[in-house]
This record gives sequence, C-alpha cells and structure tokens, in this order.
Amino acid sequence: MTDAFPSLSEQPAPVPLLAPREGIPPVVADPEALAGTVAAFASGDGPVAVDAERASGYRYGQRAYLIQLRRAGAGSALIDPIACPDLSELGTAIADAEWVLHAASQDLPCLAEVGMVPTRIFDTELAGRLAAYPRVGLGAMVETVLGYSLEKGHSAVDWSTRPLPEPWLRYAALDVEVLVELRDEIEKVLDEQGKLGWALEEFSAIAAAPPPAPRVDPWRRTSGLHRVRRRRQLAIVRALWEARDRIARTKDVSPGRVIPDSAIVEAALAGPASAAALLALPGFTGRDSRRQAQAWLSAIEAGRAVPDDELPPSTLPHEGPPPARAWGDKDPAAAERLTAARTAVAAIADEHGVPTENLLAPDSVRRLAWSPPPAPSADAVAEVLRAQGARAWQIHLTAHALSGAFLRIAAHQGNGGTAG
Repeated sequence: MTDAFPSLSEQPAPVPLLAPREGIPPVVADPEALAGTVAAFASGDGPVAVDAERASGYRYGQRAYLIQLRRAGAGSALIDPIACPDLSELGTAIADAEWVLHAASQDLPCLAEVGMVPTRIFDTELAGRLAAYPRVGLGAMVETVLGYSLEKGHSAVDWSTRPLPEPWLRYAALDVEVLVELRDEIEKVLDEQGKLGWALEEFSAIAAAPPPAPRVDPWRRTSGLHRVRRRRQLAIVRALWEARDRIARTKDVSPGRVIPDSAIVEAALAGPASAAALLALPGFTGRDSRRQAQAWLSAIEAGRAVPDDELPPSTLPHEGPPPARAWGDKDPAAAERLTAARTAVAAIADEHGVPTENLLAPDSVRRLAWSPPPAPSADAVAEVLRAQGARAWQIHLTAHALSGAFLRIAAHQGNGGTAG
C-alpha cells in the first residue's frame, strides 16, 4: 500500500502545547471535590478523554496514582485515586459516554480497580495502527495528526510521589487536552480508508473483554531463566522469586528494586551456602539485598529441600501447537501450511495497510495451520477463526485466502508432494 502520510521533512514544524487551555486543574483529593467532579462530568457533552498514570518500576503492582479526564462542558480533571480510591460513582456518571484512551489495554485494568469500567471506547493508538500511521505513540500521533508537540519528559517518573510537582501535573493534564480532537481526526481518516467499521469492532472487543486470567507460574517470566537448565535450580529460582515477591508486596516497591532478576538467576546457578558467598554474587550488592540476606539463603535452602517428585518441570505443559521452529521435524505438512498462511496474511495486511498482527493474531494463524478443519473450506476456516476470537472484519479479509492456501497444499500433497 502506498504511504498515505507525508514524510517528516514535509510536515510543518509542530506547535508546542505548553499549558492546558484552562490552566492546571487542582488535584481532586477529597469527597467534596470528587462530588463536584462527578456532577460536572455527568452534565458534560460528548466523549470523555481518559488517561491514568502508574508507578511502574517504583511500586508493587500496576495501580493508578493519577487519573486524568476531559470532557466538553466539564473541562479537565486530575484525580488522586489514592485519596479517592472508590471512583465508581464517577464511572457510573460517564458510563454511557464513549471513553477515549490511548493504548486502552494498558489503562483499563487500573481504572477497573477503582470502579471505572467503560461500555464504549475509542483507542487512538489502535486506531493509528489500523490507519497505517508509521508512529503511534501519543506524542507522535498528536504531532502528525494535529500539528502539536507534547512534552513527554515525565512519562517514567514515580507517580506515587506526593505532592505531585506542578510540571508533572501540567504534563498529565496535557495528555488529555487534545485527545478527543485526535480521536475525531483519526475517525475521519479511518472512514476515508474504509476501516472505521474495523476499528469499531476492535474497540467493542476490548471493552467487552474479561479481566485476564492469573498467569500460571509467574516466576517463569524471570529474565535470563533460559540459562537455568536443571529442575533443582528452577526450584531455587521459584523460591527466590516468591520470597522477593513477598518482600516487594510488603514494602510496596517494584520487585526489581528488591533484587534484579539477574540476581535470582545467578543465585540459582551458584547455589551459595553462606551469606558471604551470596553477597559476592552480582545483583546482591545493594543495602536492602544485604539486609535480606537471610531471606535469600532460606529461599535457596527451601529450593534445595523440594522433593524430587515435586520439582517444577523444565517447561510448562504446552497448550496448543508446539513452537513453530519445531514444525519442520514434527509435522512438515503443518510447517508448509504455516508458511503459506503467514504469506497470505502478510499480503492482505500489506494490501490494506494494516499491521499483520492486527489483521490476524499470530497465535490464531499458528493454531489454524497446526490443526486446520478436515475440509478447509472458507466457511470452515471462518468458523475456526471465529471460535478463536477473530472479529468479523478479520475473518472477512482472511478466510478465503487461508482456505485457498490450505486447499492448494492439500492438492499438492495428494499429488505426491510433502507427506504429512
């Protein structure tokens, strides 16, 4: 698809957006101020711009430490969800409005924790992806679409800080200042491209999605775990990860600030038996890690004491197809189907100017190629994709092409091609 957007050199210089139009609103941090905000937003008009700031990398969990909103007729609001932990009344007041968020899936969980759950959303980041914008961060989208530049220097600060500095509050208010205008302009682009219906299906799916299920064995996300080969060492990783998690939860700090993942892996590989040996390892040099030396040694000993028949398996039982790299040996016919399916999806994505992963989830492509319907007609392929959660627009664009690819491979194999 031909690039529909001007290059950076062709764009006029963006206009800096330095301050909110009505100034920085006071932070809502008591019941009276919250009641006024609820009333103002309930009587406002049109979509509601919503954003949330977390303290990732500083605090335990992903709770919101500041929530920003803006609506025509209500202006902007900055709400402290620590001082006002129950925002369900506000959520109810704007429940019938469309909520405009950027990268909605990042903010919706922490908004739900305080009682704010939308029924309709417009995700400007996802809309930008579907519209084939080359850069879809909020700052880049505001600059490309609206011609403004946002100052993004405070995106990674510790939002649990109290009181919040004025420059941070200005930054936070500006994040929702033009979000509805951005939404309106991207909607026009999507409509012109014939993709607005696709975007609305995606937004509906996000709004209706249930909370994610708890992750099985979250300790397996430890960075560098691939270096740990023995099951006994995996048990030590698990014990250290769980000990760190308890400490981090109690102190309300990010686990990585207690000890880094690399320290857990080094301790599991080395198996130190004394505090001196432990503290000589990389990652255990901080004051806090030294204070907790006995906790780490106890965790290591607990990992060593796990009975052989209770050791964690080297890998979790795998649901679905094996890793694609193994298909050539396990099932050459499936490997051929996967290559054909990926090629077909990539061609359709390129034709319509949509990222491949947004056209069809890579996991859906793998599952379909590994276990296609016995007679892979377009209708049968569509039914499989529908069961996997694909939206109507995705099925409409891909089912016929995937069916054709599978049928050609089946005919080739039937005529003496690759054996299944």
